[in-house]
Amino acid sequence: MPWRETSVMEERLRFVARLLEGGGMSEVGRDFGISRKTGYNIFNRYRDDGLEALTDRSRHPVRYAKQREDVPPLR
Repeated sequence: MPWRETSVMEERLRFVARLLEGGGMSEVGRDFGISRKTGYNIFNRYRDDGLEALTDRSRHPVRYAKQREDVPPLR
């Protein structure tokens, strides 16, 4: 039997669907191998923003810690 290939978004969608069907966060999280905290993060993102929230987000920082906004960059 070949392995079934799934994307991260499909797994998150299956996770949210199980919660909406009435599964408990601890039980469903255990089945998917994620913590309750991660489960709540995924579910709250889905509840607030819909399906678009289940895609991966950029990890690029919005700003850098030592970046100053009042001084123009050196050339």
